[in-house]
Amino acid sequence: MRSVSHYARAMSDTIAFVLNGQPVTATGISPAMTLLDWLRGPARLMGTKEGCAEGDCGACTVAFEQPAGAGRQACAPANACLVMMGQVHGRAVRTVEGLRAPGGAPHPVQQALAQGDGTQCGYCTPGIIMSMYAFAVGGEPPEPGLIHDALAGNLCRCTGYRPIVEAMVTVAQQSDSLAIVAPDRVPPAGTSATTLRHRATRFDVPASMDALVALRRDFPDAWLLAGGTDLGLRVSHDRETPAHVVHVAGIPELRMVSVTRERLRIGAAVTYADLLPYLGDTLEPFGAMVRRLGSRQIRTLGTLGGNLGTASPIGDTLPVLLALDAAIHLRSAARGPLVVGVDDYFLGYRRTALAADEVIEAIDIKVPQPAELFHVDKISKRRDQDISAVLGAYRLRIEDGVVRTARLAFGGMAATPARARRAEAALIGQGWSAATIERAAAALADDFQPMDDWRGSATYRLAVAGNLLRRLYLRATQPGAVVEVDQL
Repeated sequence: MRSVSHYARAMSDTIAFVLNGQPVTATGISPAMTLLDWLRGPARLMGTKEGCAEGDCGACTVAFEQPAGAGRQACAPANACLVMMGQVHGRAVRTVEGLRAPGGAPHPVQQALAQGDGTQCGYCTPGIIMSMYAFAVGGEPPEPGLIHDALAGNLCRCTGYRPIVEAMVTVAQQSDSLAIVAPDRVPPAGTSATTLRHRATRFDVPASMDALVALRRDFPDAWLLAGGTDLGLRVSHDRETPAHVVHVAGIPELRMVSVTRERLRIGAAVTYADLLPYLGDTLEPFGAMVRRLGSRQIRTLGTLGGNLGTASPIGDTLPVLLALDAAIHLRSAARGPLVVGVDDYFLGYRRTALAADEVIEAIDIKVPQPAELFHVDKISKRRDQDISAVLGAYRLRIEDGVVRTARLAFGGMAATPARARRAEAALIGQGWSAATIERAAAALADDFQPMDDWRGSATYRLAVAGNLLRRLYLRATQPGAVVEVDQL
């Protein structure tokens, strides 16, 4: 008989959450419906728009709020088109309709954008407003780089960039008075287990690892959902209706991060936004790449475990994990914990060593030491919000002018993220010189036979990968040299 003791509970079709400061319940809908479809459908809140339905344009931006003490809200923007309604259960969401000032007047963020002539068509402005609100409430300084980062997920610039940036500066200077305090009327997400059911779709929200691995054992075909930046596309863009979803983001063990001098352990459901504060010092090249991996809306949702689970050959974090010799912690009900080295994890195109009854629990990476050379390069058609044509990650130990160890990993060059082992062999034991780099660059043609697609030809990808190695050498040997131009 199937054992369900770890996760047995009554099923419900009621999704309870806080919307614009008020408790609401959504019934009679699929828990796999997107938040965007619910807002524009049953809720009749039309301010949140649908542009791309892929998480790229920002027209559907909403804010997730979490009580942060002292009357303030921790506020994070997210793409409503990628969020399933089951993910909203037990959370607080704010849309542009919820930014009314007392008495119904426009919110100061809205006033600043209008008075600065930064408003655009009614299609994209609401999403920009929500990104501005989240930025201002967060209390960040109005520095150009931070403002660019906050707006990178809102692609429309009909009025030009300058008035929007100026409005961002204005609202950032008022951050202490902008937050709208929402009553804490629902339990924090993840504190209790839930099973939602509507017609053919079941949506489980386990609250413990035991419950998760039991569900995975008994329902190996269910979607394992963390943030939904990949799986969510199958609902929003492809209009799939999953039969069963298991949402893992509320499990405390999967949201933990621990760091020592030599290792960083990252729970599989830690979002990129929550991971970024740990990617400083010698891991800063990883952090810089994560800031380009997607917009803030994407980083609010996306996770390292999700990137590993989908195992896309162009998953941006995966070459980095290869370069950093990551250990992947798995768990199943039958075998308990298991550790797989990242070199043994990728088996083929979107195939991994993850068994049908296993889940990813954590990722353990080796922190580069100050004497090591570590860098990450991403090449894409757009700097922000774009999929990589080639991504390179490199970690080398050079002593007395000789390369002692080297791990070179690339994405976009094969059916899986992969190490360039022949290029590594051309480096190890050799003097650290331009000639050695040229031999390593030439060896890439023996490591990879890339495909041609609309992001780049095989010839282009091989040329880019070789140039990235040359750039790495210049970075290390000529720190003052200009080796990268972001814009002209």
